[in-house]
Amino acid sequence: MQAALNWLDDPEVFRVNQLPAHSDHHFYQTTTELKQQQSSLVQSLNGAWRFNFAKTPAKRPIDFYQPDFDATDFDTIQVPGHIELAGYGQINYINTLYPWDGQIYRRPPYTLNSDSLVDGLFSDADDNTVGSYLKDFDLPDSFQNKRTIIQFQGVEEALYVWLNGHFVGYAEDSFTPSEFDLTPYLQAGTNHLAVRVYKRSTAAFIEDQDMFRFSGIFRDVNLLALPAAHVDDLDIRPVVTNNYQSGVLNVSAKLSGDATDSATIKLTVTDANGQTLATQTQAGQENVTFDTLHFDQVALWSPKQPTLYHLTIETLAADGQLLEIVPYEFGFRSVELRDDKVIYVNNERLVINGVNRHEWNAKTGRAITMADMQADIQTMLDNNINADRTCHYPDQLPWYTLCDEAGIYLMAENNLESHGSWQKMGAIEPSYNVPGDNPHWLAAVIDRARSNYEWFKNHVSIIFWSLGNESYAGEDIAKMQEFYKEHDDSRLVHYEGVVHTPELKDRISDVESRMYEKPDQIAAYLDDHPAKPFLNCEYMHDMGNSLGGMSSYNDLIDRYPMYQGGFIWDFIDQALWVHDSITDQDVLRYGGDFDDRHSDYEFSGDGLMFADRTPKPAMQEVKYYYGLH
Repeated sequence: MQAALNWLDDPEVFRVNQLPAHSDHHFYQTTTELKQQQSSLVQSLNGAWRFNFAKTPAKRPIDFYQPDFDATDFDTIQVPGHIELAGYGQINYINTLYPWDGQIYRRPPYTLNSDSLVDGLFSDADDNTVGSYLKDFDLPDSFQNKRTIIQFQGVEEALYVWLNGHFVGYAEDSFTPSEFDLTPYLQAGTNHLAVRVYKRSTAAFIEDQDMFRFSGIFRDVNLLALPAAHVDDLDIRPVVTNNYQSGVLNVSAKLSGDATDSATIKLTVTDANGQTLATQTQAGQENVTFDTLHFDQVALWSPKQPTLYHLTIETLAADGQLLEIVPYEFGFRSVELRDDKVIYVNNERLVINGVNRHEWNAKTGRAITMADMQADIQTMLDNNINADRTCHYPDQLPWYTLCDEAGIYLMAENNLESHGSWQKMGAIEPSYNVPGDNPHWLAAVIDRARSNYEWFKNHVSIIFWSLGNESYAGEDIAKMQEFYKEHDDSRLVHYEGVVHTPELKDRISDVESRMYEKPDQIAAYLDDHPAKPFLNCEYMHDMGNSLGGMSSYNDLIDRYPMYQGGFIWDFIDQALWVHDSITDQDVLRYGGDFDDRHSDYEFSGDGLMFADRTPKPAMQEVKYYYGLH
């Protein structure tokens, strides 16, 4: 199969040869590796890559993926990282509009009563920059005779992959991992990996988030060696029973590999103190379902006491040799929307003291580190913040585990925002909104829902799935909700945009969610015998001297059980360190400071912290009022 450039122009082509999404579990070859948290079955490809930048697709080096291609004139770039922050292309911050609005006439395919594609929409566009990456690698001994997978944890926005001159696959969806099987194309000795990244494809119409518009391989890249019997997917379903005292645990797994049918699968559950609570053994097969485990007493997970249990699955060969060990931490907690139209977690009314959090580092943009994530968790704990909405995309894989451990509620949001397709200069005008009711866009958004669910389904911290942000509403988003309801009865579903299409409110969102609604209007809604509890998915907008009057929202918590709190916009400024040649000082620069036009300027600075993670004075207000409930 050959790669096709016109995939960039077609919303119905968003993954080619990409492996199915699955749980985010780690796996190790020995118990010693597990204890050391260092797997010999994982090889990082982070670091220096050879790199070529082209301003347009027409100027890309055509055959750069061929092993005999002369790349001596290629530059060097660091992975993970953004192409724009490495000195190529244009740094640009935009809120609502598409980057090309006012410059290029471009509409989403299959809209405006058209039932056809537009040739060259992005594949022959003057505003579509291209990064061509090259990396040579040798496989370690621990990879020999094993299937080898490559995992890109985040690439913005359209990704093509070749190995040793062979086309491997294509993927969109910038903020969820993309995996491909390299095994058929591996060779002895050095292997030649080539990756092409286009800044724009039709995915750009549904990735119109309020943020700096970057491109490139901005999250980790790893090679994964799969043992002869490997756990591809793990589904952990703890359920609280008997008046919130006991629990049952259902575990299933999907296995692959030549030794699967002859393997033995052993499950062990221990508590937080390491005491063994249950063990079970099953014969290896493609789909393994363990017998239900019953626990007379369970400690419930909550922000006040984030108790986690530990599960391991050992895969043993026919001769008893350990092939793989998979660990996972899970928790027992219940989420209920009862007949009184109030959400309860563990039989207590839910109060969200939350923030919206973009991933951000003032030096590296959205290419953040574990230290950044750990600092953010600590800031939340220090200031009584108990919840995070992952605005407006899935975050790096470790974030969900950190929230499990710290007791931070999560609203896990899909990578979906199409703001520029329905709101123009402040006016609501959805004539070419996507995904809308458009059947040609349905598969792409369902795929994003599936990826979000599969990767993070085992995390106890997630109490809401969020269908996306500011994408209006239509049949396609209703179908996304159906997907979650069919796959997960342990959580609720959130979506704010249905406020624009009230006829769909019985099919979209378990909560009435609004942005920046005034306290008196919230009270009016709650006084009018509403059908759903109320949640502020964005409120306060901490820009400039904002966050005054927070008490007016806080008072609603005491007055109305159906008021469930909200998420402040937002957690951290999006700004970048730049060395100012005039003052000879490092300064933080915001939208519009990079000669980016059009831009939404200092609108990128509306966090509770400056971009260097220094808290603003408003954080004191947050700590006080969030500490009252």
